[in-house]
Amino acid sequence: MDLYGYVRVSSREQNEDRQMVSMRELSIPENNIYMDRQSGKDFERPAYKRMVRQMKKGDLLYIKSIDRLGRNYEEIQNQWRILTKDKGVDVVVLDMPLLDTRRGKDLVGTFLSDIVLQVLSFVAENERTNIRTRQAEGIAAAKARGVQFGRPARPLPDNFQYVCRRWENGEITGTDGARECGIPLSTFRYWAQKQKKIGDMQ
Repeated sequence: MDLYGYVRVSSREQNEDRQMVSMRELSIPENNIYMDRQSGKDFERPAYKRMVRQMKKGDLLYIKSIDRLGRNYEEIQNQWRILTKDKGVDVVVLDMPLLDTRRGKDLVGTFLSDIVLQVLSFVAENERTNIRTRQAEGIAAAKARGVQFGRPARPLPDNFQYVCRRWENGEITGTDGARECGIPLSTFRYWAQKQKKIGDMQ
């Protein structure tokens, strides 16, 4: 029997230390601890896929909590079946002792585990939905306050208006104008068109 651990964080900003400490306390070999920095919305995750391919019947997989496995109700149920039924792997969810497939393999134990798994899967997906709702509300509120998102606008070069007029008058080419302003040709043309629209509206 080989021991495996799976760790997932949703973004590069999140810290995986709490999960990694739990895995190391279980003496799981470092090369058997797989980690993804990716959303739990589906299971299209490279490390998870490699781990599943590597595991064989009788191996034991540890996960810190069910939402680290995923946040999609149906997908969690499906992956649980693949791991425990198709692959024949035992799974232990550390934060929920009832989700330990080594125990209660009789009908009652299996029934209780299935119920707990369904409830926790629902909670995980519901929390994902709430997170997305809160993010959308936060962005909308910030925009209402005038907060600008995305990369800040690049300021026009000091000589742009002068160079742009010469280009419009046919005195220089767009390539010459872009070179004089120190910007790419595509940027020069974009800004020139934008300035022309502004002038037409005035």
